[in-house]
Amino acid sequence: MSEPDQRLYFLLQRAAHRLRTTQDRRCLVAAGVTTAQLGALFAVKDRPGTTQQELARTLGLRESAVTALVARLTAARLLTKEPHPLQHRAVVLELTDAGAAALRAAQPEIDRFNAELRTLLGDEGFVRTAGALHRLAHWEP
Repeated sequence: MSEPDQRLYFLLQRAAHRLRTTQDRRCLVAAGVTTAQLGALFAVKDRPGTTQQELARTLGLRESAVTALVARLTAARLLTKEPHPLQHRAVVLELTDAGAAALRAAQPEIDRFNAELRTLLGDEGFVRTAGALHRLAHWEP
């Protein structure tokens, strides 16, 4: 048996692309949102009243990318933007009822996805992979 490919960066990119496109397709059908949009909705649900700048930090995205993401989510009436009470240039984000409904509609697909990955990797592999990805996401070289 040959040794597996060890070009880790390439493999991470390839795996992320495959996983994201698969789950985007499923979440669009189930809830009308992509995984990136779900990430933003979950972040706002977890921290109501967060600012766009805080959301960018939470998601690890540039503020310009979050501005466009929030614009799509507010146009779809999944989030609302209101002036920040203390920072004149900032806005606070809130999840709407429709946004909460989208999260509920997507949850079965999220659960299915995790179950499929748990089957693919095994319980121990799933937990180890999640731990490794968490460390990589918080790595500061």
